[in-house]
Amino acid sequence: MRARDNPFSTNRILLIRYRLQGITWEALFDRLVSLRFRAAVTGAHGAGKTTLLEDLEIKLSERGFVPRFIRLNTSSARREKRELLKFAKTTGSKEFLILDGAEQLNRIEWLRLRWLSRHAGGLLISLHRPARLPTLWHCRTDPRLLEQIVAEIAPSMSGSRNFHALFRRHDGNLREALRELYDECAGNGKLFH
Repeated sequence: MRARDNPFSTNRILLIRYRLQGITWEALFDRLVSLRFRAAVTGAHGAGKTTLLEDLEIKLSERGFVPRFIRLNTSSARREKRELLKFAKTTGSKEFLILDGAEQLNRIEWLRLRWLSRHAGGLLISLHRPARLPTLWHCRTDPRLLEQIVAEIAPSMSGSRNFHALFRRHDGNLREALRELYDECAGNGKLFH
C-alpha cells in the first residue's frame, strides 16, 4: 500500500480536530478570559494538547488576536529558545503567544519568558502536568475516543478490533495507537474504506 493510501497517514490524522468533552468552545474561551489570558493546556503524551492549541489559535484569530505559535521539543536548540525570548520581548497587546512544549524551558528561561511576554495579549502553554500557569484545560483520552477517531478515519475497522486493549497497550497515547494502526495497514497491504 502506498503511504498516501493508508487511512492512518499523517495528512489524514491531521484532519482530526480536538473534541471538547463536557464544555463548549465559548465556555472554554470564557475560562481563558477569567484567567486573564494566561493559562496552560495539560495532558499526557498523545492526549491532544498540540491539536487543542492549534484549534485555540484559530479561535483567538477570530476574536481579533494575532496568535504566534511556537513549538519546542526535546531537540530544540538554545538558538530556538533565544529566538522565543527575543520574540516575546517584542509582543504587543494584540499578540497572543502560544507555546507548545513549555516544559522544555528551564526555570530561568521560563521566568524570563513570563517577564518578557507581560505586554502580550496572552500566553497559552502546553505542559504534561499542571505547573507554571493555571490550567485552562486538561486533555484526557479514553478507548471510546480512540474508537470514534478510527470510525471517522476507517469506518470498516471500527467494529473489528479491541480498542480497550489498543488503548492500554499505548498507555492512552492516541498518537501511538494510531501509528500502530498505520503500521498494521501498511504491513498487511490492506486498504480500508
